[in-house]
Amino acid sequence: MFGGEKIKINKEIYDRVKKFAELAGYSSMDEFVEYVLEKEVSKLEGSDSEDEIKKKLKGLGYIS
Repeated sequence: MFGGEKIKINKEIYDRVKKFAELAGYSSMDEFVEYVLEKEVSKLEGSDSEDEIKKKLKGLGYIS
């Protein structure tokens, strides 16, 4: 699914994502992660400016 690319996340988040991917009925954790990332990126792509994107990322806690 990820074309061989890898990302690192901490163990606690990994375990939580795995749990919710199973509960939601996804066939794999990769499928769930891809869906969530695509959804968030789509939201950001609809933004008007770089400042708007930064504001949203700050609101999500991704940047400070």
